[in-house]
Amino acid sequence: MEQDKAPEIYYSDKYYDDKYEYRHVVLPDCYAKHVPKDRLLSEVEWRGLGIQMSHGWIHYGNSPSEPNILLFKREFTGDVNPRQQQILQFHKILQQREKNL
Repeated sequence: MEQDKAPEIYYSDKYYDDKYEYRHVVLPDCYAKHVPKDRLLSEVEWRGLGIQMSHGWIHYGNSPSEPNILLFKREFTGDVNPRQQQILQFHKILQQREKNL
């Protein structure tokens, strides 16, 4: 007996700016009708749609062209965010290359 599978929810990789980490969540098209167009979802509401993420994420927007894509952010609380780490690593690589020239 084959069980009905729930439609899959896609979670993007995280991306960063200097203050926040972001990700977007793509809901199956059939879920789009449950996403209000005139307001943001509370954590209880987006969890009720089956979205599973750690605490601290805030729904801050929707894709204007695709109502099943929800945008989330949370304040970065670590010492150095991954974006800043990449920049530091890049500068170290450049310095090393300059030494080797």
